[in-house]
Amino acid sequence: MEELYVRYKGLMLKLAYQLTGSVADAEDIVQDVFIKLYGVDPDRLAKPKAYLCKMVTRRSIDLLKSARKRREQYFGPWLPEPAPTPEMDAIEGVVRNDLLSYAMTVLLEHLSPAERAVFVLREVLGFEYPIIAELLDKNEVSCRKMLSRAKRKMGISENIPVSHESKNEEWIRLFLAALEKGNINQVMELLSEGVMIVSDNGGKAIAAMRPIQTRELAARFLLGAYRKAPKIIGGLDIGFANINGQIGIVVRSGSQAVAVAIMHFERGRLRNLYIQRNPDKLKHI
Repeated sequence: MEELYVRYKGLMLKLAYQLTGSVADAEDIVQDVFIKLYGVDPDRLAKPKAYLCKMVTRRSIDLLKSARKRREQYFGPWLPEPAPTPEMDAIEGVVRNDLLSYAMTVLLEHLSPAERAVFVLREVLGFEYPIIAELLDKNEVSCRKMLSRAKRKMGISENIPVSHESKNEEWIRLFLAALEKGNINQVMELLSEGVMIVSDNGGKAIAAMRPIQTRELAARFLLGAYRKAPKIIGGLDIGFANINGQIGIVVRSGSQAVAVAIMHFERGRLRNLYIQRNPDKLKHI
């Protein structure tokens, strides 16, 4: 049991996180799977990787189905929980190179639980279709169709590998400097024409209750938030951290993270800004 735990825990956490969008839920699922594993006949563990992934996938799909109604009643926009991914020692074995970008994780919310499972197993973890079909108790043809349907819903080309455009810390510092100066024209120059800002507070912090679109509205919102935040929250420290395999902005009040901002770029400009303010989703930051 200890050998299985050491060898497969990281893979199981990656799978559970990508399927649920929650580090906390992923940890609970993996713990639950290993507890249940004690009652499994050893003969059924001839292929431990497939068996463990099947257990994690089924448990994650069940959780997603039960969470659907809760998310429909969620206060304001719902965003996934950011997963910290330090350079050397990723939290709880979540390896940064195998994580989707945060923007891609947001897009997974457009999928049904089964479509999400096929997409993650195939595009993220690289499982072959026969294995995916076995894990989901479906046939290969159905799995291929579900992947095609999932990509259409996410707006991803069939023949282009899943990837994301990222920027370095220097670009983000330039962006923050423009906000510091209060220069709306400079801020707007860094924004894409189709820019959108989405904030998640879960009803537990101050944040925009609807997505903000258009360059001018987005720029005005960001400048206003940057100017007012210290008065509302108190002394703030703005730093950087590896979040879902990319650079994210972490805002702290004292030692506590009060916001995480993650950027998605398109043709060198900011296309989507995701701001996580729900304290329940910042516990791992």
